[in-house]
Amino acid sequence: MKRDKWKGRQRGKKTLGGKGGLKVPRFWGKHAVYAALDNPERTIRKLYGTHAAISEIVIPDGLEVHYAEAADLARMVPSDVPHQGLVAEIEPLPDLYLGDVLDAADGRTLVILDQVTDPQNIGAIFRSAAAFNAAAIITQDRHAPSENGTIAKAASGALETLPWLRVVNLSRALEEIAEAGYWRIGLTGHADELLAETLPESSPVCLVMGAEGEGMRQNVEAHCDQLARLPISENMESLNVSNATAIALYAIATR
Repeated sequence: MKRDKWKGRQRGKKTLGGKGGLKVPRFWGKHAVYAALDNPERTIRKLYGTHAAISEIVIPDGLEVHYAEAADLARMVPSDVPHQGLVAEIEPLPDLYLGDVLDAADGRTLVILDQVTDPQNIGAIFRSAAAFNAAAIITQDRHAPSENGTIAKAASGALETLPWLRVVNLSRALEEIAEAGYWRIGLTGHADELLAETLPESSPVCLVMGAEGEGMRQNVEAHCDQLARLPISENMESLNVSNATAIALYAIATR
């Protein structure tokens, strides 16, 4: 998708992650690092790796490479995560505008995450959304993590292929999405109707998912055209948000 065409009212924002100030995020693991290397819009500042892992990569011209032992790499990432011999310091991807995303969506599903904060869940949602050919993930600029290695690892490369738009106000974004012809469905356990009963025959769908535990905020629910639930057993109160998103995306893709 073209990112030099600035349209739309809501601009996405990205901030550098890390505690105690602005720090360059690190990705680790083969899927995340390979995908970052293959993405022409991703700037990689430094690549750290074992001789064995780096020997399997065609190094881009000008990339600063540091060889390291596996134990040294382990100290660069959170404890007990599999770095697979590769760690990359990266720059966040360029900002996006909602108008650009809508122009490029071509009727594909949009996924809005209302204050979902767990990086593992967000990464898993990216992976499912990419698998079911969604157009973009949309989150609020506040109350959502920035790009980081945990998300990239869980996304298994999808962070590089699926646009991530961060907006200031989800309710205003939902209004603009409706103007573009999308049917906005909020998934929540207290809905009366099942998801399959609320899917439109042909209109594109914007799927809205609430936060872990808290669900969607009231104002976000009010900007949905329909609330729906999954047909889960009474023996289980709810599903993890990433699992529920995957099931809903499958239902939308096979309607």
